[in-house]
Amino acid sequence: MKIGISVGDINGIGLEVIIKSLMDSRMLDFFTPIVYGNTKVASFHRKTAGVNDFSFNVIQSPDQASLKRPNMINCWQEDVKITLGEQNEIGGKYAFISLQRATEDLKAGLLDALVTAPINKHNIQQEGFQFAGHTEYLAHLSNKEDVLMFMIAGDLRVGVVTGHVPLKDVASLITKEAVEKKLRMMLTSLRQDLLIPKPRIAVLGLNPHAGYRGTIGSEEMDIINPVISKLRDEGELIYGSYSADGFFGSSIVKIFDAIVSMYHDQVLTGFKSISFDEGVNYTAGLSIVRTSPDHGTAFDIAGKNKASERSFRNAYFLACDIYKNRLRYARLHENPLQNQSRK
Repeated sequence: MKIGISVGDINGIGLEVIIKSLMDSRMLDFFTPIVYGNTKVASFHRKTAGVNDFSFNVIQSPDQASLKRPNMINCWQEDVKITLGEQNEIGGKYAFISLQRATEDLKAGLLDALVTAPINKHNIQQEGFQFAGHTEYLAHLSNKEDVLMFMIAGDLRVGVVTGHVPLKDVASLITKEAVEKKLRMMLTSLRQDLLIPKPRIAVLGLNPHAGYRGTIGSEEMDIINPVISKLRDEGELIYGSYSADGFFGSSIVKIFDAIVSMYHDQVLTGFKSISFDEGVNYTAGLSIVRTSPDHGTAFDIAGKNKASERSFRNAYFLACDIYKNRLRYARLHENPLQNQSRK
């Protein structure tokens, strides 16, 4: 497998965790890494992290990739001023150049999957990138009106109905159509990408204590619960709505294959408390495979050799697993008549 890797904000920890995660040569037994960046910038980060015995094989295109070494495509030639830990236009400019080149090769079929290092959602805003984040940008490139932000850490899997939107807008975006669409996307991804044939999903309510039977809000009774009932009538194992405040502290969380919440911080606060530096962000609902670590640019520790590469390493493995699972799922669900006709 060929995995493309965008470098993210060059003033953050992206290249540090990329280099650290690829230092173990055993990683090459599972996939061929192709980093989209610049060797001079990578060398700066390597030295800052105190890494000596490591280098990239420089190539022009993915078809030249070495199977025995991490590869790098130089996406720019000019010298760039790196100011570690600083949020500025330079970091955003080159993060987008890397991402744009990697996604072009992914769409062209030259890569099997993409792993993205963290960007800063503010300084990357420019012509060509006017999106809330990677998720929305990739949805746009794929001509998808909607995708699912899916966070995964082992058996803990969470998704959100509303993603990167202001909290004041959340309630107006919680509709029966939106909740049902996200739940169906979650079901499809669990079956196709993770090969869970009969997934069990928990749904969190919007309001404190899941509305407490309408006392603290009616969205659960009017919107969320009717959708759950509809899908249950179709035979799906979907339960809720549960009060979000106590859900992660209870043993019930362990019996579900996935959790769907109504908004970003509602579920990601619990997720990152449990699995920070281990979790992976996966964009479900796309024809392509894209993962990323669950942390951000971490400007506060950039250049201090404190960043953990565990989440990034997990992002590689999840991308590999999903790509292979999709192939297995397609084979399992091939039309037997089509198979016979090919014989």
